[in-house]
Amino acid sequence: MLFRASVPRHAIIKNLLDRHRKKSVLVTVDRHEWYAPPQIYTRDDSSGLWTAKPAFQPESMMPSSSVNGEATHMEHILQINQELTDGVSSMETCYEHASAELHSENEAGICSKKRRVRGMPSDGVVADGLLSETGEVKLANNIAMENPVLSDYTCPTAAAANASIAERVIEPTLVMFEVHVPPSCMLDGVHSQHFFGTGVIIHHSRSMGLVAVDKNTVAISSSDVMLSFAAYPIEIPGEVVFLHPVHNYALVAYDPSALGLAGASVVRAAELLPEPALCRGDSVYLVGLSRSLQATSRKSVVTNPCAALNIGSADCPRMEELKQSGEAFSTQLKFGCNTSEDHQFVRGIPVFAVSQVLDKIIAGTNGPPLLINGVKRPMPLVRILEVEFYPTLLSKARSFGLSDEWIQALAKKDPVRRQVLRVKGCSAGSKAENLIEQGDMVLAVNKEPVTCFRDIEDACQALDDGDNDGNLNMTIFRQGREIDLLVGTDVRDGNGTTRVINWCGCIVQDPHPAVRALGYLPDEGHGVYVARWCHGSPVHRTVHLNGKPRVLTLKQDLHYWPTWELRFDPETAIWKRRMIKTLDCHNL
Repeated sequence: MLFRASVPRHAIIKNLLDRHRKKSVLVTVDRHEWYAPPQIYTRDDSSGLWTAKPAFQPESMMPSSSVNGEATHMEHILQINQELTDGVSSMETCYEHASAELHSENEAGICSKKRRVRGMPSDGVVADGLLSETGEVKLANNIAMENPVLSDYTCPTAAAANASIAERVIEPTLVMFEVHVPPSCMLDGVHSQHFFGTGVIIHHSRSMGLVAVDKNTVAISSSDVMLSFAAYPIEIPGEVVFLHPVHNYALVAYDPSALGLAGASVVRAAELLPEPALCRGDSVYLVGLSRSLQATSRKSVVTNPCAALNIGSADCPRMEELKQSGEAFSTQLKFGCNTSEDHQFVRGIPVFAVSQVLDKIIAGTNGPPLLINGVKRPMPLVRILEVEFYPTLLSKARSFGLSDEWIQALAKKDPVRRQVLRVKGCSAGSKAENLIEQGDMVLAVNKEPVTCFRDIEDACQALDDGDNDGNLNMTIFRQGREIDLLVGTDVRDGNGTTRVINWCGCIVQDPHPAVRALGYLPDEGHGVYVARWCHGSPVHRTVHLNGKPRVLTLKQDLHYWPTWELRFDPETAIWKRRMIKTLDCHNL
């Protein structure tokens, strides 16, 4: 919380009122239980231990609301004295230096981020807005502006800056994200605690607003999300409600009533138009937001409407868009410099990947309920084939012995790309793991030729409408032979990781998709993944893994490192903390 408020490390917080020079910061205390209640530690000389007692009595703590979307944030202003001793003076210098570093880091970060948030780059960021030169993107305003005062309000940013048509049209739908990940919830390989990015509003009604954003900005559901709207000067909290298990985007909900009448009337949702599809040579505008909430855009041309994403592996297993659905449109940007980076390819996922999920949420499809703005809504389930594919040219496939009959059939199916899908690997624990092998060529699904990732995805979605037990009839080419296989599909939700246990100073969770995509789980069919560990903990002093299985002995320290868990409760949409095992110092 102090990190979010830009309070530097080793700062001396004296009191709330002081006659010396002070710096005021906002400390936000949210309703989740990611952090334990404040405690005061006192050394017991008889036992040599530091004993803890609550800093506040339970009845004096401000109760947090259990209704999602209400104003549940308490803001406290802390006054930091910076003119007492030499040590405090040095703290002031360090703080100013840290602030300058943070400011320059933010400016540099958004400069590079602007290239990413305008579209989908090669690392898989979701495009924030796309507008064809013919103005095919339409806006849906779901709130009637009957009040003349509200209808007269317009956001002056775009008009005052002589913005382009694309910026004026897209700007009311853009939202700036500020995301903070609590240290106790750095799950699924998330690599940082602080993220900035831009999202686009895809649904805005009186009861619910939804914003689509890339998972480079919102990587996990256990995040503090603050939304700043380009159309209206306000900052409100958001809640992560859906993380797509395959595609690189997340959906974040907000409460439209928190915008007020004026804000709700000018904020708009972009209408998603899957058709007509983009074609090579189409002119597009890539639109995003700067950190000052000003719309920026760049005109570009579509170079490849169905490019395949090739995402490199990270040092730590974290989300990457499966090649099963990794197709994207590609545009080329040119910058006015003479360096090797004066050209950049920006890639974005197709609109249908977002609109399919949005339609299911609005229609109330069958699925696990989730509390959003005080209303329980069924969230969609996604049926996927947990197999990673990569395309191979038909000319290469012929060298592996693929028959002329299949080459002609696949070329007729897709005369532009003329490719076949090959298997790179299967996720551990998936239904396809023991049936499909690395190097297999997928020729047909349900007797229909397939040549791209969307063909596989459409076949999986079609299973929800039929009575076939979720199995795909796949024709595989393996080692010179054609094989027909009945392969099962898997159903995944959009909750992400919903449970974490802190044991002996390490954060333990179920293996997330990025880990299972590596293809390994214990033979017993279960196992846990150590996401993080704390310095000085029993795990830090004992465990040094080098990739080889071995048996280790560990002595617990339940006094300083108790065992507790965090679990997401969909009934209340709150992360709740529960103590599992601790040491009672009073019995020592």
